Amino acid sequence: MNIYILYCIIDVYFYLYGVIPLFNRLGLLEKRFEELNKMLCDPNVISDQQSYRKLMKEHKELEGIVQKYRQYKSADSDLQEAKEILDEHGLDKELKEMAENEVSDAKERIKKISEELKVLLLPKDPNDDRNVIIEIRGGAGGEEAALFSAALFRMYSMYAESKGWKTEILNCNETQLGGYKEISFMISGEGAYSRFKYESGVHRVQRVPETESQGRVHTSTVTVAVLPEADDVEIEINPSDLQIDTYRAGGAGGQHVNKTESAIRITHIPTGVVVECQDERSQYKNKDKAMKVLKSRLLEAKRKEHDDEIAQERRSQVGTGDRSERIRTYNYPQSRMTDHRIGLTIYRLEDILNGDIDEIIDALTTADRAAKLAGEDEYDG
Repeated sequence: MNIYILYCIIDVYFYLYGVIPLFNRLGLLEKRFEELNKMLCDPNVISDQQSYRKLMKEHKELEGIVQKYRQYKSADSDLQEAKEILDEHGLDKELKEMAENEVSDAKERIKKISEELKVLLLPKDPNDDRNVIIEIRGGAGGEEAALFSAALFRMYSMYAESKGWKTEILNCNETQLGGYKEISFMISGEGAYSRFKYESGVHRVQRVPETESQGRVHTSTVTVAVLPEADDVEIEINPSDLQIDTYRAGGAGGQHVNKTESAIRITHIPTGVVVECQDERSQYKNKDKAMKVLKSRLLEAKRKEHDDEIAQERRSQVGTGDRSERIRTYNYPQSRMTDHRIGLTIYRLEDILNGDIDEIIDALTTADRAAKLAGEDEYDG
Protein backbone atom coordinates (compact mmCIF):
# COMPACT_ATOMS: atom_id res chain seq x y z
CA MET A 1 0.00 0.00 0.00
CA ASN A 2 1.17 3.54 -0.80
CA ILE A 3 2.84 5.09 2.28
CA TYR A 4 0.85 8.31 1.95
CA ILE A 5 -2.41 6.38 2.06
CA LEU A 6 -1.15 4.43 5.06
CA TYR A 7 -0.43 7.67 6.91
CA CYS A 8 -3.88 8.93 6.06
CA ILE A 9 -5.55 5.76 7.31
CA ILE A 10 -3.75 6.15 10.63
CA ASP A 11 -4.97 9.73 10.87
CA VAL A 12 -8.57 8.68 10.17
CA TYR A 13 -8.59 6.73 13.41
CA PHE A 14 -6.93 9.58 15.29
CA TYR A 15 -9.53 11.87 13.77
CA LEU A 16 -12.41 9.65 14.83
CA TYR A 17 -11.21 9.86 18.41
CA GLY A 18 -10.65 13.63 18.18
CA VAL A 19 -6.86 13.56 18.58
CA ILE A 20 -5.55 15.33 15.44
CA PRO A 21 -7.29 16.77 12.38
CA LEU A 22 -7.77 14.68 9.28
CA PHE A 23 -6.59 17.61 7.14
CA ASN A 24 -2.94 17.04 8.09
CA ARG A 25 -2.42 13.88 6.04
CA LEU A 26 -5.01 14.68 3.38
CA GLY A 27 -2.95 17.75 2.58
CA LEU A 28 0.10 15.53 2.06
CA LEU A 29 -1.92 13.29 -0.22
CA GLU A 30 -3.00 16.26 -2.33
CA LYS A 31 0.60 17.46 -2.57
CA ARG A 32 1.74 14.00 -3.67
CA PHE A 33 -1.07 13.87 -6.25
CA GLU A 34 0.10 17.17 -7.77
CA GLU A 35 3.67 15.83 -7.88
CA LEU A 36 2.45 12.75 -9.73
CA ASN A 37 0.63 14.90 -12.30
CA LYS A 38 3.92 16.63 -13.13
CA MET A 39 5.95 13.41 -13.15
CA LEU A 40 3.53 11.70 -15.53
CA CYS A 41 4.11 14.49 -18.06
CA ASP A 42 7.87 14.04 -17.91
CA PRO A 43 9.19 12.41 -21.14
CA ASN A 44 11.85 10.54 -19.16
CA VAL A 45 9.17 8.93 -16.99
CA ILE A 46 6.96 8.15 -19.97
CA SER A 47 9.83 6.36 -21.71
CA ASP A 48 10.35 4.08 -18.68
CA GLN A 49 7.24 1.90 -18.94
CA GLN A 50 7.77 0.09 -15.64
CA SER A 51 8.13 3.35 -13.71
CA TYR A 52 5.26 4.94 -15.65
CA ARG A 53 2.86 2.08 -14.83
CA LYS A 54 3.82 2.23 -11.15
CA LEU A 55 3.18 5.98 -10.97
CA MET A 56 -0.09 5.65 -12.89
CA LYS A 57 -1.28 3.08 -10.38
CA GLU A 58 -0.44 5.39 -7.48
CA HIS A 59 -2.15 8.29 -9.29
CA LYS A 60 -5.30 6.22 -9.73
CA GLU A 61 -5.29 5.26 -6.03
CA LEU A 62 -5.06 8.90 -4.96
CA GLU A 63 -7.36 10.54 -7.50
CA GLY A 64 -10.69 9.72 -5.85
CA ILE A 65 -9.42 10.65 -2.38
CA VAL A 66 -7.98 13.98 -3.52
CA GLN A 67 -11.14 14.92 -5.42
CA LYS A 68 -13.23 14.19 -2.35
CA TYR A 69 -10.80 16.15 -0.15
CA ARG A 70 -11.13 19.16 -2.43
CA GLN A 71 -14.92 18.94 -2.13
CA TYR A 72 -14.41 18.87 1.65
CA LYS A 73 -12.25 22.02 1.51
CA SER A 74 -14.81 23.78 -0.68
CA ALA A 75 -17.64 22.96 1.74
CA ASP A 76 -15.52 24.05 4.71
CA SER A 77 -14.71 27.35 2.96
CA ASP A 78 -18.42 27.95 2.33
CA LEU A 79 -19.11 27.26 6.01
CA GLN A 80 -16.50 29.74 7.21
CA GLU A 81 -17.78 32.45 4.84
CA ALA A 82 -21.35 31.95 6.02
CA LYS A 83 -20.25 32.13 9.66
CA GLU A 84 -18.37 35.38 8.98
CA ILE A 85 -21.52 36.89 7.53
CA LEU A 86 -23.50 35.85 10.61
CA ASP A 87 -20.89 37.52 12.83
CA GLU A 88 -21.48 40.86 11.14
CA HIS A 89 -23.58 43.41 13.00
CA GLY A 90 -26.74 44.97 11.66
CA LEU A 91 -27.71 42.14 9.28
CA ASP A 92 -31.21 42.35 7.87
CA LYS A 93 -33.51 39.40 8.52
CA GLU A 94 -33.44 38.03 4.96
CA LEU A 95 -29.64 38.02 4.70
CA LYS A 96 -29.35 36.42 8.13
CA GLU A 97 -31.72 33.61 7.09
CA MET A 98 -29.71 33.03 3.89
CA ALA A 99 -26.47 32.80 5.90
CA GLU A 100 -28.05 30.41 8.43
CA ASN A 101 -29.26 28.20 5.57
CA GLU A 102 -25.78 28.25 4.05
CA VAL A 103 -24.26 27.20 7.39
CA SER A 104 -26.73 24.34 7.71
CA ASP A 105 -26.17 23.25 4.10
CA ALA A 106 -22.37 23.38 4.41
CA LYS A 107 -22.43 21.34 7.63
CA GLU A 108 -24.53 18.66 5.95
CA ARG A 109 -22.15 18.54 2.98
CA ILE A 110 -19.14 18.29 5.30
CA LYS A 111 -20.76 15.45 7.23
CA LYS A 112 -21.59 13.54 4.03
CA ILE A 113 -18.16 14.07 2.49
CA SER A 114 -16.45 13.05 5.75
CA GLU A 115 -18.26 9.71 5.69
CA GLU A 116 -17.31 9.22 2.04
CA LEU A 117 -13.68 10.01 2.84
CA LYS A 118 -13.64 7.42 5.61
CA VAL A 119 -14.75 4.78 3.11
CA LEU A 120 -12.17 5.87 0.52
CA LEU A 121 -9.42 5.70 3.13
CA LEU A 122 -10.21 2.17 4.26
CA PRO A 123 -7.33 -0.25 3.59
CA LYS A 124 -7.83 -1.73 0.13
CA ASP A 125 -7.66 -5.47 -0.43
CA PRO A 126 -4.44 -5.85 -2.48
CA ASN A 127 -6.09 -8.64 -4.50
CA ASP A 128 -9.11 -6.60 -5.65
CA ASP A 129 -7.77 -5.80 -9.12
CA ARG A 130 -6.68 -9.36 -9.90
CA ASN A 131 -8.24 -11.99 -12.11
CA VAL A 132 -10.17 -14.60 -10.17
CA ILE A 133 -10.29 -18.40 -10.14
CA ILE A 134 -13.62 -19.88 -9.02
CA GLU A 135 -14.09 -23.53 -8.07
CA ILE A 136 -17.61 -24.96 -7.80
CA ARG A 137 -18.27 -28.42 -6.38
CA GLY A 138 -21.52 -30.30 -5.93
CA GLY A 139 -22.22 -31.10 -2.28
CA ALA A 140 -25.25 -32.82 -0.77
CA GLY A 141 -27.87 -33.79 -3.32
CA GLY A 142 -26.08 -35.91 -5.92
CA GLU A 143 -27.18 -35.15 -9.50
CA GLU A 144 -29.35 -32.25 -8.36
CA ALA A 145 -26.31 -30.61 -6.74
CA ALA A 146 -24.33 -31.17 -9.96
CA LEU A 147 -27.10 -29.50 -11.99
CA PHE A 148 -27.10 -26.51 -9.66
CA SER A 149 -23.32 -26.29 -9.99
CA ALA A 150 -23.95 -25.79 -13.70
CA ALA A 151 -26.57 -23.13 -12.90
CA LEU A 152 -24.10 -21.21 -10.73
CA PHE A 153 -21.40 -21.47 -13.40
CA ARG A 154 -23.86 -20.05 -15.93
CA MET A 155 -24.80 -17.24 -13.51
CA TYR A 156 -21.19 -16.22 -12.94
CA SER A 157 -20.35 -16.51 -16.65
CA MET A 158 -23.27 -14.30 -17.66
CA TYR A 159 -22.31 -11.73 -15.01
CA ALA A 160 -18.72 -11.73 -16.28
CA GLU A 161 -19.96 -11.28 -19.84
CA SER A 162 -22.06 -8.26 -18.77
CA LYS A 163 -18.84 -6.68 -17.45
CA GLY A 164 -16.87 -7.44 -20.60
CA TRP A 165 -14.69 -9.99 -18.79
CA LYS A 166 -13.37 -13.24 -20.21
CA THR A 167 -14.32 -16.64 -18.77
CA GLU A 168 -12.02 -19.62 -19.31
CA ILE A 169 -12.77 -23.14 -18.06
CA LEU A 170 -9.73 -24.67 -16.36
CA ASN A 171 -11.15 -28.07 -15.44
CA CYS A 172 -14.55 -29.74 -15.22
CA ASN A 173 -16.11 -33.08 -14.42
CA GLU A 174 -19.42 -33.20 -16.24
CA THR A 175 -22.34 -35.55 -15.52
CA GLN A 176 -24.60 -37.31 -18.03
CA LEU A 177 -27.43 -34.81 -17.40
CA GLY A 178 -25.27 -31.78 -18.07
CA GLY A 179 -24.37 -30.90 -14.50
CA TYR A 180 -20.91 -30.58 -12.96
CA LYS A 181 -19.56 -32.63 -10.10
CA GLU A 182 -16.90 -29.95 -10.09
CA ILE A 183 -15.79 -27.13 -12.33
CA SER A 184 -13.00 -24.58 -12.01
CA PHE A 185 -12.69 -21.52 -14.24
CA MET A 186 -10.89 -18.21 -14.47
CA ILE A 187 -12.54 -14.84 -14.98
CA SER A 188 -10.13 -12.25 -16.36
CA GLY A 189 -10.83 -8.54 -16.02
CA GLU A 190 -9.84 -5.54 -13.93
CA GLY A 191 -11.50 -5.75 -10.53
CA ALA A 192 -12.84 -9.29 -11.07
CA TYR A 193 -11.74 -10.54 -7.66
CA SER A 194 -13.28 -7.54 -5.89
CA ARG A 195 -16.71 -8.49 -7.30
CA PHE A 196 -16.54 -12.24 -6.69
CA LYS A 197 -14.66 -12.49 -3.39
CA TYR A 198 -17.82 -12.69 -1.26
CA GLU A 199 -19.09 -15.79 -3.13
CA SER A 200 -16.98 -18.29 -1.15
CA GLY A 201 -19.07 -20.66 0.94
CA VAL A 202 -22.02 -23.05 0.73
CA HIS A 203 -24.84 -22.16 -1.67
CA ARG A 204 -28.10 -23.97 -0.91
CA VAL A 205 -30.82 -24.60 -3.51
CA GLN A 206 -34.45 -25.56 -2.80
CA ARG A 207 -36.43 -26.75 -5.81
CA VAL A 208 -38.30 -29.66 -7.36
CA PRO A 209 -35.78 -31.78 -9.30
CA GLU A 210 -36.57 -32.67 -12.91
CA THR A 211 -36.31 -36.34 -11.95
CA GLU A 212 -38.80 -35.98 -9.07
CA SER A 213 -42.20 -37.43 -10.00
CA GLN A 214 -43.92 -36.53 -6.72
CA GLY A 215 -43.29 -32.80 -7.05
CA ARG A 216 -41.50 -32.56 -3.72
CA VAL A 217 -39.04 -29.77 -3.02
CA HIS A 218 -35.52 -31.04 -2.41
CA THR A 219 -32.63 -29.20 -0.76
CA SER A 220 -29.14 -29.54 -2.22
CA THR A 221 -25.87 -27.74 -1.62
CA VAL A 222 -22.94 -26.56 -3.68
CA THR A 223 -19.61 -25.23 -2.39
CA VAL A 224 -17.85 -22.29 -4.01
CA ALA A 225 -14.21 -21.30 -3.49
CA VAL A 226 -12.89 -17.99 -4.81
CA LEU A 227 -9.14 -17.46 -5.30
CA PRO A 228 -7.22 -14.45 -6.63
CA GLU A 229 -4.92 -15.41 -9.50
CA ALA A 230 -1.35 -15.64 -8.27
CA ASP A 231 1.54 -13.84 -9.95
CA ASP A 232 4.59 -15.94 -10.76
CA VAL A 233 6.79 -13.73 -8.60
CA GLU A 234 4.61 -14.34 -5.52
CA ILE A 235 4.76 -18.12 -5.44
CA GLU A 236 8.00 -19.96 -6.13
CA ILE A 237 7.54 -23.67 -6.66
CA ASN A 238 10.48 -26.07 -6.65
CA PRO A 239 9.98 -28.53 -9.54
CA SER A 240 11.25 -31.32 -7.30
CA ASP A 241 8.25 -30.68 -5.01
CA LEU A 242 5.83 -31.64 -7.78
CA GLN A 243 4.52 -35.04 -8.76
CA ILE A 244 3.02 -34.82 -12.26
CA ASP A 245 0.85 -37.65 -13.59
CA THR A 246 -0.84 -37.97 -16.98
CA TYR A 247 -3.96 -40.00 -17.62
CA ARG A 248 -6.84 -40.39 -20.00
CA ALA A 249 -9.49 -37.81 -19.26
CA GLY A 250 -12.97 -38.90 -18.36
CA GLY A 251 -16.23 -37.16 -19.16
CA ALA A 252 -19.81 -37.53 -20.22
CA GLY A 253 -20.37 -38.63 -23.80
CA GLY A 254 -16.99 -40.28 -24.50
CA GLN A 255 -15.37 -37.32 -26.18
CA HIS A 256 -11.93 -37.44 -27.83
CA VAL A 257 -10.31 -36.64 -24.48
CA ASN A 258 -11.00 -40.20 -23.35
CA LYS A 259 -8.71 -41.56 -26.07
CA THR A 260 -5.48 -39.70 -25.29
CA GLU A 261 -3.42 -39.22 -22.14
CA SER A 262 -3.76 -35.44 -22.20
CA ALA A 263 -5.17 -34.97 -18.69
CA ILE A 264 -2.79 -33.71 -16.01
CA ARG A 265 -2.74 -34.29 -12.26
CA ILE A 266 -0.22 -32.24 -10.24
CA THR A 267 0.48 -33.00 -6.59
CA HIS A 268 2.37 -30.46 -4.50
CA ILE A 269 4.18 -32.85 -2.19
CA PRO A 270 4.97 -30.48 0.74
CA THR A 271 1.32 -29.42 1.17
CA GLY A 272 -0.55 -32.34 -0.37
CA VAL A 273 -2.52 -30.00 -2.66
CA VAL A 274 -3.75 -31.84 -5.75
CA VAL A 275 -4.85 -30.11 -8.96
CA GLU A 276 -6.29 -31.76 -12.06
CA CYS A 277 -6.96 -30.41 -15.53
CA GLN A 278 -8.42 -32.23 -18.52
CA ASP A 279 -10.25 -29.52 -20.42
CA GLU A 280 -7.75 -29.08 -23.27
CA ARG A 281 -6.64 -31.55 -25.94
CA SER A 282 -3.03 -30.50 -25.38
CA GLN A 283 -1.20 -31.97 -22.41
CA TYR A 284 0.96 -28.82 -22.33
CA LYS A 285 -2.08 -26.52 -22.11
CA ASN A 286 -3.62 -28.65 -19.36
CA LYS A 287 -0.38 -28.48 -17.39
CA ASP A 288 -0.24 -24.69 -17.78
CA LYS A 289 -3.81 -24.31 -16.51
CA ALA A 290 -3.22 -26.72 -13.64
CA MET A 291 -0.16 -24.73 -12.55
CA LYS A 292 -2.24 -21.53 -12.48
CA VAL A 293 -4.74 -23.15 -10.14
CA LEU A 294 -2.00 -24.67 -7.98
CA LYS A 295 -0.24 -21.32 -7.55
CA SER A 296 -3.51 -19.60 -6.65
CA ARG A 297 -4.36 -22.27 -4.07
CA LEU A 298 -0.91 -22.00 -2.51
CA LEU A 299 -1.18 -18.19 -2.47
CA GLU A 300 -4.57 -18.44 -0.73
CA ALA A 301 -3.15 -20.88 1.83
CA LYS A 302 -0.23 -18.52 2.43
CA ARG A 303 -2.56 -15.58 2.89
CA LYS A 304 -4.79 -17.51 5.27
CA GLU A 305 -1.79 -18.56 7.33
CA HIS A 306 -0.75 -14.91 7.57
CA ASP A 307 -4.28 -13.89 8.60
CA ASP A 308 -4.35 -16.59 11.26
CA GLU A 309 -1.10 -15.32 12.69
CA ILE A 310 -2.53 -11.85 13.21
CA ALA A 311 -5.85 -13.27 14.47
CA GLN A 312 -7.99 -11.70 11.75
CA GLU A 313 -8.79 -14.50 9.30
CA ARG A 314 -10.90 -12.12 7.22
CA ARG A 315 -13.11 -11.17 10.17
CA SER A 316 -13.35 -7.59 8.96
CA GLN A 317 -15.17 -8.88 5.89
CA VAL A 318 -18.74 -10.09 5.56
CA GLY A 319 -18.60 -13.67 6.80
CA THR A 320 -15.37 -15.62 6.98
CA GLY A 321 -15.17 -16.66 3.35
CA ASP A 322 -14.90 -20.24 4.58
CA ARG A 323 -16.30 -22.74 2.11
CA SER A 324 -18.04 -24.60 4.97
CA GLU A 325 -20.16 -21.55 5.85
CA ARG A 326 -23.71 -21.52 4.43
CA ILE A 327 -24.01 -18.12 2.86
CA ARG A 328 -27.01 -18.16 0.54
CA THR A 329 -30.28 -19.93 -0.32
CA TYR A 330 -31.92 -20.03 -3.74
CA ASN A 331 -35.60 -20.99 -3.38
CA TYR A 332 -37.22 -21.73 -6.73
CA PRO A 333 -40.88 -22.16 -5.62
CA GLN A 334 -40.83 -18.68 -4.03
CA SER A 335 -38.50 -17.15 -6.66
CA ARG A 336 -36.41 -16.03 -3.69
CA MET A 337 -32.71 -15.52 -3.00
CA THR A 338 -31.61 -14.93 0.59
CA ASP A 339 -28.07 -14.02 1.61
CA HIS A 340 -27.84 -15.11 5.25
CA ARG A 341 -24.80 -13.02 6.13
CA ILE A 342 -26.57 -9.69 5.73
CA GLY A 343 -30.22 -10.76 5.80
CA LEU A 344 -30.80 -9.68 2.19
CA THR A 345 -33.82 -11.22 0.41
CA ILE A 346 -34.67 -10.60 -3.25
CA TYR A 347 -37.74 -12.01 -5.03
CA ARG A 348 -36.49 -12.19 -8.61
CA LEU A 349 -34.54 -15.41 -8.74
CA GLU A 350 -34.69 -15.79 -12.52
CA ASP A 351 -32.91 -12.47 -13.06
CA ILE A 352 -30.24 -13.40 -10.52
CA LEU A 353 -29.57 -16.79 -12.14
CA ASN A 354 -29.26 -14.95 -15.47
CA GLY A 355 -26.30 -13.02 -14.05
CA ASP A 356 -28.02 -9.95 -12.58
CA ILE A 357 -26.14 -10.05 -9.26
CA ASP A 358 -24.83 -6.49 -8.92
CA GLU A 359 -27.44 -5.69 -6.24
CA ILE A 360 -26.21 -8.59 -4.10
CA ILE A 361 -22.53 -7.76 -4.54
CA ASP A 362 -23.10 -4.05 -3.85
CA ALA A 363 -25.01 -4.87 -0.64
CA LEU A 364 -22.24 -7.20 0.55
CA THR A 365 -19.57 -4.60 -0.24
CA THR A 366 -21.49 -1.93 1.67
CA ALA A 367 -21.95 -4.21 4.68
CA ASP A 368 -18.25 -5.09 4.65
CA ARG A 369 -17.25 -1.43 4.61
CA ALA A 370 -19.70 -0.63 7.40
CA ALA A 371 -18.23 -3.41 9.53
CA LYS A 372 -14.70 -2.10 8.98
CA LEU A 373 -15.73 1.48 9.75
CA ALA A 374 -17.38 0.33 12.95
CA GLY A 375 -14.13 -1.34 13.94
CA GLU A 376 -15.75 -4.73 14.34
CA ASP A 377 -13.54 -7.80 14.43
CA GLU A 378 -16.26 -9.83 12.77
CA TYR A 379 -19.51 -9.04 11.01
CA ASP A 380 -22.28 -11.24 12.33
CA GLY A 381 -24.87 -10.23 9.72
